[in-house]
Amino acid sequence: MTLGLGADSGDSRKELPGGGAGELPRGWARVTLGDLGVDVQPGFASGKHNRDGDGIVHLRPMNITRNGAIDLSDVRYVDDESDRRIEYGDVLFNNTNSPALVGKTAWVDSLEPVAYSNHMTRLRGPNALDGKFLAIQLHYLWASGYFKTVLNNHVNQASVSRKVLLDTEIMVPPLAEQRRIVVQVEQQINHIEAGEDALIEATRRASDLRSSIADTTISQHSNAPWERLQDLLSEPLRNGVSAKATTDGTGIRTLTLTAVTRNDFSSQFTKTTSADPNRIKNLWLEDQDIFVQRSNSAELVGTSAIYRGENNWAIYPDLLIRVRVDQTRVLPEYAALALRTNRIRFHFRQNARGLSGSMPKIDQAMIANVDFPVPSLRQQREAIEWVMRQEAAIAPLAASVGEAQTESTELRAALLNAAFSGSLVPQSPSDEPASALLDRIRAAREASHMRDSRKPRSAPSGQEELFQ
Repeated sequence: MTLGLGADSGDSRKELPGGGAGELPRGWARVTLGDLGVDVQPGFASGKHNRDGDGIVHLRPMNITRNGAIDLSDVRYVDDESDRRIEYGDVLFNNTNSPALVGKTAWVDSLEPVAYSNHMTRLRGPNALDGKFLAIQLHYLWASGYFKTVLNNHVNQASVSRKVLLDTEIMVPPLAEQRRIVVQVEQQINHIEAGEDALIEATRRASDLRSSIADTTISQHSNAPWERLQDLLSEPLRNGVSAKATTDGTGIRTLTLTAVTRNDFSSQFTKTTSADPNRIKNLWLEDQDIFVQRSNSAELVGTSAIYRGENNWAIYPDLLIRVRVDQTRVLPEYAALALRTNRIRFHFRQNARGLSGSMPKIDQAMIANVDFPVPSLRQQREAIEWVMRQEAAIAPLAASVGEAQTESTELRAALLNAAFSGSLVPQSPSDEPASALLDRIRAAREASHMRDSRKPRSAPSGQEELFQ
């Protein structure tokens, strides 16, 4: 979801869902996290960790997904005796990451207390604020691009400070309506995710079908001379450039891994920071360049695709390796077909290397040393023509998957827009308005300040008892 939220004219605060400075739904309020009395607690760094289960789970930014859920498929453990823990019902906010990822938020459903890194912030609100509702709204602000407008940018990462987080405004409906919104959002998200799972399976099947077509084609020429790719190159293999994506639309057009994964170079690109011209002068795309993913998930590492299009249209990133072949010996389309076969894909997956927990990688030598049968150029052309006819038959499937993925993104955006504009669930006249809850919070805080002036600062505030 990319639903940009701009700044209010003449106001340092940012426009928020629900109409910015416009009229609020009946019974709603707009208030900062600080005014709500939300408790904000950062985690701690740990240089020593393990994956053996020794100690306590220590959550990191990668443990919050882009869909706002806690993912425990890859967790680390630390030895720690402190009391910095998140518990069931807390909200976990990613305060430090790349600019595109700062602000991911999830509601915590762990029944056991767990630790969390200093790149994460634990939030606990008053009982007047439903924790799931808070987590969904903060994650929506991230998805809408709000946190990009309030970041502190550092050399290799960005962050949102504690003060900025507490100054963040959210929409607060009556508590009963918050809970109705949460129920409806969860139900609808479950339906959307079921559809997304089906899309993932359809994408996998389409990829397998393309590999099967490649297998059939290449195997028909198994009696032809076999050649190493290294001996068929017109120039050495070349990695792309490592560059940061820009957030303002400026920079150099750069391919994404998605272009190769989907075999779709029409719109899968980003803009990256301008690099040294000497570094990128040999990285511009040329028609019939082949690209291989040198790092990705175990399933996708080694995925390849051929670019057909305008020369000097874009550059490519460091996670791709470019292959240019001697076209007097092998046609680029035929070489790309060979790289898609299940035999070579399996070779890449089996031999990919990486540190524990990191993405598997292949290198130039691994790609250069693959071999495949190379028949005459005439036979290669005939094979390519046959493949094109087969792939034309499955093209509608790929197009349908792409359209469904776009629709899924739009459905998520529409759902959350409705949730925070007051149109997802009906308002009830019997709901206590949020203003009454906020009045009690303010009264409790004022009473707490008065008691603190007479008692040691460690005395309990007593705020929560108002909402038991």
